[in-house]
Amino acid sequence: MTDTTPALRPRPALTQDIAFFFEGAKEHKLLIQRCTSCGRLRHPPLPACAACRSFDWDTVESSGRGTIFSFVVTHYPKVPGFEYPLVVALVELEEGTRLMANVGGIDPADVRIGQPVVARFVAHDDDLTLPVFYPDPDPEPDLDAEGTA
Repeated sequence: MTDTTPALRPRPALTQDIAFFFEGAKEHKLLIQRCTSCGRLRHPPLPACAACRSFDWDTVESSGRGTIFSFVVTHYPKVPGFEYPLVVALVELEEGTRLMANVGGIDPADVRIGQPVVARFVAHDDDLTLPVFYPDPDPEPDLDAEGTA
């Protein structure tokens, strides 16, 4: 008899420096690490700030809005727990930091650099919820120097 249970997504190696990110995702919050000494945002999370070397940090909640900075469409090798083709993007968040994540809700052939996206949270199972970026249905208009569209 063949087991048809879908494979689980690979688990991240949780440390005290990144646990907040995955705990926030379970609560549908996109949390970004911030240095409390100089205010610089950083992702991926690190124990110390690269700018000022401080070990003091807290988190800020991102709006979840950003643009695709770069991306790749993966077809092979097919790792259990993922659906293919798999779009993996480097998303530049409007807060200024970048985050690597999957892109959903769009044909992989239609993904473009500069495309506005917004994070939604996908529960892959009871223990793993991750942000997945989808095309932003309501991107904010570009504003001129006076702040008008």
